[in-house]
Amino acid sequence: MSEHVVSPRVYVGIFVVLLVLTAMTIASAAFDMGAMNTVVALAIAVAKALLVALYFMHVRYSPRLTWLIISGGLFWLVILITFTLSDPLTRGLLGSATP
Repeated sequence: MSEHVVSPRVYVGIFVVLLVLTAMTIASAAFDMGAMNTVVALAIAVAKALLVALYFMHVRYSPRLTWLIISGGLFWLVILITFTLSDPLTRGLLGSATP
């Protein structure tokens, strides 16, 4: 099985992008965007996780079976989060202090 060789320039570029995204995370914490604070922070975190998985974990150059396994894991994560949040969202308890 031949492996894909990634040049060091790609790794340095991804590292710089990760540093910029980290700076964006810190900068976004300084601004009050209301409910959008969480959305912005999660969007930046997802972008960083994607870059780490694709390049540093070599998923980008992996076989399709690896992509299928990762997709299944992400799908399962969405199911778990959906079922976890369905309870407080249907009772209206999310964000309120009274039962």
